[in-house]
Amino acid sequence: MTREMLFALALGYLFGSIPFGLILTRLAGKGDVRKIGSGNIGATNVLRTGSKWLAALTLVLDCLKATAAIVVARLLFGFDSQAFAAAGAFVGHLYPVWLRFRGGKGVATLLGILIGLLWPAALVYAAVWIFLLLTLRISSLAGMTAVITAPIVALALHSSYVSMLLGFAILVLWKHRENILRLTKGTEPRIGSKTSPTA
Repeated sequence: MTREMLFALALGYLFGSIPFGLILTRLAGKGDVRKIGSGNIGATNVLRTGSKWLAALTLVLDCLKATAAIVVARLLFGFDSQAFAAAGAFVGHLYPVWLRFRGGKGVATLLGILIGLLWPAALVYAAVWIFLLLTLRISSLAGMTAVITAPIVALALHSSYVSMLLGFAILVLWKHRENILRLTKGTEPRIGSKTSPTA
């Protein structure tokens, strides 16, 4: 691994580790998002503050921070560095050092990576995610299903990113292990449903 690749990896981590959900809710006077709902810093839990625009902004920024990391790395260190920036951004979001390595679940950030690396896969990912959100209204299920499409589409396109995207998908599913357990029990909440603060 060259010095440029290491710099791209570190750059990606710095971008990815920005906890927009936590920052935005505090700036908006909503308190610490880690103390409500699931305790997650992602858009779905931000929605539990009662602010749809904060949740939407969190989703967009968590997505675009990965795209930005890839673009900046590509400009600074060349085309070969972008996969390292993507990996850094993804790990940074899931395991930010600033929050004792307790970050988000990676669904929005992976979309941002696809926008930067493989836009046809990003289109499929977004379409599946949005369609399932609108029809099933179960955020975790929609996100996990969308994530699974990433390596599949990459494989269909004969992309060199298949292995990396498969690894990312596995990590996202691991971060959703509690959601998967609730889905099997039929207790996973739907968007808009009232849940207890410790759900």
